[in-house]
Amino acid sequence: MGKRGPKPKPIELIRWSSNLAYAVGLLATDGCLYNDGRHINFTSKDIQLIRTFKKCLGLKNKVSRKSGGFTKEKKYYFVQFGNVSLYKFLIDSGLTVAKSKTLNKILVPDNYLADLVRGLFDGDGSFSSYYDPRWPKSFLYYLSFISASKDHLIWLRKNIQQRLGINGHGVDRPYSRAYKLKYAKREAKKIIDFIYYKPNIPCLERKRKKIYNALKTENKQE
Repeated sequence: MGKRGPKPKPIELIRWSSNLAYAVGLLATDGCLYNDGRHINFTSKDIQLIRTFKKCLGLKNKVSRKSGGFTKEKKYYFVQFGNVSLYKFLIDSGLTVAKSKTLNKILVPDNYLADLVRGLFDGDGSFSSYYDPRWPKSFLYYLSFISASKDHLIWLRKNIQQRLGINGHGVDRPYSRAYKLKYAKREAKKIIDFIYYKPNIPCLERKRKKIYNALKTENKQE
């Protein structure tokens, strides 16, 4: 008889945590599950977000660069790794291989919803602020989530509504390939307070700084 190969590693039990919930939000937006049942990829233009993602999952894998779209410029960073246990956990939690249009609900525990939403926002969310020229000293701002899956945004809106008691502007389709869920000022502020519930939490730092600068401007108007 020939030598037997090494025993397969047992499936590791993955448990929800604040860091994991945030990483799941990032993967649900800018991640990719390959169809081999093992490999996972996370891509971003922000090297800080890549490093934060790695820290949340305790990864030691190297960060590489790649081009995207119609340019050869390698302006995207990515980390790719294999983890059968995490892959299975992500599938069981609602992520899919072809997630762009098939993503629906994510089975996150209620006490980690804020971290998941922050990950979704840092991955494919946006924040804008401006003075409305129609009214003097009228400072407005909006917080939005964007996804190619309408069902996912409907699920997200329902969960935010149940948790924070806000409705948003509904899910519309301002882009040919994506839907948007938008919240204005008072409702946006509730989401901001919800996802940034303490100072030292994983997040896209430039986005949080932009938001807090806008809030400072609003406070000056009061």
